[in-house]
Order: sequence, then C-alpha cells, then structure tokens
Amino acid sequence: MIPLKDDNPTYSKPLVSYTIIGLCVLVFLAQISSPAFQTGELFFSYGLIPSVLMGIDELPQDINVISPVTSIFTSMFMHGGWMHLIGNMLYMWIFADNIEDDIGKVKFIIFYLLCGIGAALSQVFVDINSQVPMVGASGAIGGVLGAYFINHRTANVLVLIPLGFFSQLIKIKALYVLGFWFVLQFINSAMSSGAGGGVAYAAHIGGFLTGLILILFFNKKTKKRVIFKSTKKTYKGPWEH
Repeated sequence: MIPLKDDNPTYSKPLVSYTIIGLCVLVFLAQISSPAFQTGELFFSYGLIPSVLMGIDELPQDINVISPVTSIFTSMFMHGGWMHLIGNMLYMWIFADNIEDDIGKVKFIIFYLLCGIGAALSQVFVDINSQVPMVGASGAIGGVLGAYFINHRTANVLVLIPLGFFSQLIKIKALYVLGFWFVLQFINSAMSSGAGGGVAYAAHIGGFLTGLILILFFNKKTKKRVIFKSTKKTYKGPWEH
C-alpha cells in the first residue's frame, strides 16, 4: 500500500515542510558527492550511533567530527540511498503540510525535531550497545504520521496497491492507511534480526508514538482558525474553476 496524495486542503503554504524536504535532498546530494559516502565513514561521522551516544564507545579521532548529541540532529537529514530518500520524502510531502497548517510554522519545527529525538532515543534504548550508525528522517516523519492520525484520520488518501502485474488505485481513510503502516512496523520489527544494520523499526514506532502524544499538547496551545464568519450578506457559495 503506497500513499500518493490526500484530499486534505491547507490554508497556508507549508514552507517549513518544503524546506525540510529541500534540506534532506541537498544533504543527500552532498553525501553522494563525498568519497566518505562509499566507504561508510560519513555515516559514522554524522549518523547516530547508540553506543557512542550512551558513552559506551568512542569514535576514532579521524572521523569524530561532531558531538554524539549533535548526531541526533544531523542523522535526521541523512539517508542511506535514493529509495530511502524518496520513500521518506513522499510521506513528508503528503502528510506534513496539514500538521504544519494545524499548529503553525514555528511550532511545527519544534514538533518535528522533538519527534525526531523521540524516534532516535527509542532506537537507542532498544540496543544501547549497537555500533551501527542510524540515519534517516523516517522517525521524525513517523511523528508527523502520528499527528495526522489524531487530527485528520477521516481524510481520504489515494493509495496504490500493487497486485502482481496489475495495480489498483483506491481511496482509503487515513485511519486505515496510517494504522496499517504502524502495525506493519511491529511486524517487520519482529521479523528482522537487526544485526548489521537494516531498518530502524523502533525509531519508526517511537516517532509515531511521540507525535501521537505531542500533538495533543500542541493542539491545545494553538488558536483555532476562523474560516467563516456570518454577515448580513447572502452567502452565494465559493468560486469554482
């Protein structure tokens, strides 16, 4: 089940969401242009390594370029390959604009980073001795999905369902699309050994749950937008084109 778009309009341009997408793309282009990308040293230098963050291990001096805490944030904008980047940015493109619209641009930045932190720490606590670097925006985006699940679960999402040689396009409520995504993380996590890298499913789960909880507080502190005020004039309906 691959989401393609939703039918959920916004009332302002999601500039922060577009900026995050742009930064992730630019960072990835910078990654693949670096010789350290092919050797893997780039991921050790700027990715999040649980054992290093927890003070259990130390990086060699030649690749120890930032603090372990800083790596929580740098890792959010890095990706392991083109498909990793495209998949994450697709979800960001579809779902982030409405959450940014709900809580405002400044609060969305804070929300997004907090979700990324929650996702990263979830993966760390699953295996604090892991020496495998973690990169990707999917944990923070998982938080966006959790927020969307709370705020817009009745919105329709157009999804592509691959069926062998044939594919089907159908509209499904976000409740089921995101619910399926969340359950799938548990299934994949149970089937994955996690040895030697792979997908950080704990980060996906932790990010989703972080967003699910945080959005309740961000919603309370956000003033609701008034989109219609009654007047003495007769309402004739919207412009159509």
